[in-house]
Amino acid sequence: MSTHIEAKKGDIAEIVLLPGDPMRAKWIAENFLDNPILYNDVRGMYGYTGGYNGHRISVQGTGMGVPSTLIYCHELINDYGAKKLIRVGSAGSYQAHVNLRDIVIAMAASSTNGINNTRFINSDFSPTADFNLFRKAILYAQEQNIQIKAGNILTTDEFYEDNFDDYKHWAAYGVLAVEMEAAGLYTIASKFGVQALTVLTISDSLVTGEKLSSDERESSFETMIDLALNVSIK
Repeated sequence: MSTHIEAKKGDIAEIVLLPGDPMRAKWIAENFLDNPILYNDVRGMYGYTGGYNGHRISVQGTGMGVPSTLIYCHELINDYGAKKLIRVGSAGSYQAHVNLRDIVIAMAASSTNGINNTRFINSDFSPTADFNLFRKAILYAQEQNIQIKAGNILTTDEFYEDNFDDYKHWAAYGVLAVEMEAAGLYTIASKFGVQALTVLTISDSLVTGEKLSSDERESSFETMIDLALNVSIK
């Protein structure tokens, strides 16, 4: 048992999917895993372990934002031996060619978060995906004819920006989409020498103003979860 996760040693698999929303963790466990067992509900942050094609896989909610994500990832890695962490979440498009329902695989995560400013004074650390997981994701998408976009994303601390048009500055430098956790995940995975990847579904577009409905999100997220699960066990 760790500070924020009440699981016992051995309850959590080495492979962990990380949705921000704990209810999405519950949905993933109930719809994709065989015989899922709830190992955590502290603070309503659900965590489950079950089977997928003969492999043990866990899914753990992390909450929104880098600070919350770092807490759960730190404990998963150091207290429970997680070796492969894959974030699955939603994102907002920054580019006209990145459309609703597109799957975005984050090669790197720029950030407005200050976590690495305290680690690398007067320097920049570039949080990136694990190459092997990234490569497997690209290959699996090609094999299954899943349309993806891959590249740099932005991890932000603010959901509601004071200046809506701020996104255009990042877009001008090729940033594909925005979310709130990936840079933290990639940083802590680098620190502790484990594998990490972020797979996102575009749920809204800052370019066009379009948004998916809740029903459309669920059907679109199925493709993302299928990709993440199969990449994790390859």
